[in-house]
Amino acid sequence: MEKMIRRIAREVALQSLFQIDFNSCEAEAAVEAALTEHDEENAPKAYDYALALVQGVLANKEAIDARLSEYAIDWTVERMPATDRNILRVAAYEMLFAEKSVAAGVAINEAVEVAKAYGTEESPRFVNGVLGKLAKA
Repeated sequence: MEKMIRRIAREVALQSLFQIDFNSCEAEAAVEAALTEHDEENAPKAYDYALALVQGVLANKEAIDARLSEYAIDWTVERMPATDRNILRVAAYEMLFAEKSVAAGVAINEAVEVAKAYGTEESPRFVNGVLGKLAKA
């Protein structure tokens, strides 16, 4: 149950960060809007974690992007597809900056699963490669 709520929260965080990238809205509004797109029964329970992820990414964005830039060979964070960039940001935040950090293996696996659902055909491999290098650093 908890695992499912966290997956929903990660998806909502991705959608919220994507919306913030393009519309410059507040974190709370973006999370609320993204949650309305989820018809899962447990979606409302994901709000707190999703909001914590979004706020955490935004608060640490510069440091997260700097770390991602080190390991995304031949890619600047700005040039990455927005979906991949925000999946990477959420996972990097969970691994490096979250109050209760998430084990690298868990964060990477979750990011790859979200990339399969929301990214391109290349997204899972790209996300896995960048986060794998980050985890070994």
